[in-house]
Amino acid sequence: MKIIEPHVHMIARTVQDYERMARMHTVAICEPAFWAGYDRTSPQAFHDYFTHISEFEPTRAAQYLIQHYCWVCINPKEAEDVGFSREVISFIPEFLKKPTVLGLGEIGLHLSTKNEMTIFAEQVELALKHDQLIWIHTPHLNDKLRGTKLMLDYLTGHGGVDPDRVMFDHMEEHTLPLVLEHGFWAAMTVYPVTKNSPQRVIDAIETYGPDRLVVDASGDWGPSDPATLHDTIFEMRMRGHSDKAVERIFYNNPCQFLRQSGKFRLEMM
Repeated sequence: MKIIEPHVHMIARTVQDYERMARMHTVAICEPAFWAGYDRTSPQAFHDYFTHISEFEPTRAAQYLIQHYCWVCINPKEAEDVGFSREVISFIPEFLKKPTVLGLGEIGLHLSTKNEMTIFAEQVELALKHDQLIWIHTPHLNDKLRGTKLMLDYLTGHGGVDPDRVMFDHMEEHTLPLVLEHGFWAAMTVYPVTKNSPQRVIDAIETYGPDRLVVDASGDWGPSDPATLHDTIFEMRMRGHSDKAVERIFYNNPCQFLRQSGKFRLEMM
């Protein structure tokens, strides 16, 4: 069985994580741009960061027979400064030309402020202009529902956004049906503290079905573990789901979404 990890921050992980993931049959991973644990001091720091995830991380992954892809953007947590964000946005197009960059992500909201919405909208427009996929970060915990609704309202009212080319990440029980009923893709994140457990993820799959659903582990600087993706696979199999059903969620579904970029090299099974 082959596995695709749709959202993991390998810049925060060691090579031992690559090795573990390879041993657990992971054949491709995708790394969205995210907060570094501190606000970056200059737009150039983002340029260096995008260079790192688009050029260096693929070489680390290749040592373990894993294909590495990434997304670039100004992340929601640092989008409050509109002027700073626009400087970063100005050089994003040069990275969209790189062979491993799949699109704009993870754009979205943190505190759901007016400035964050402004930068979210500008990055959506950039993605549309360059015919790019979009990967969306939804806010944590208490603000998740409000932030998700704000972004859904913008996207559905836009008129030029194809829902099939947009992934909403960090979905939970109270936001998942909203996203799915509007035709967007939804990703559920397995995380030890602030997001889903393997049990909650499989409950959701059993409730809403497998269409346009993917699962990720989102390994990063904090308490997290790429292996939680495989804990979720184990939970699904223990409940009696077939290998074909597991393969759909953890390989074919992400492959179907990601292949729309034209750069994702794996084939559906």
